[in-house]
Amino acid sequence: MESFEQSSTSVPEQRKSTFGDTAIWMRGLYMLLLALAFGVAQTLLCITAIAQFLWLLFSGAPNGQLTRFGSSLARWVAETARFLTLASEVKPFPWAPWPPAE
Repeated sequence: MESFEQSSTSVPEQRKSTFGDTAIWMRGLYMLLLALAFGVAQTLLCITAIAQFLWLLFSGAPNGQLTRFGSSLARWVAETARFLTLASEVKPFPWAPWPPAE
């Protein structure tokens, strides 16, 4: 029982607080702005998909401009998702060039 009391009264190793780190707060601001833009991009992607389907339905072939726009928008969404999940430190558009279509 004595060893338990000793371990419970020892001072745990303290972690450094990051609440005052402006770089982390700036990252949070970027993440907030990009999360809002991500929602807009999802809506644009859905509209593009519907428009592309209708174009295909009536013309029999996909629209090249919508294909290129959808491809570049999908790349931006992927870059943004990587930044939002901290898998990348590279900020996507508008802090970097718009990604080209594949």
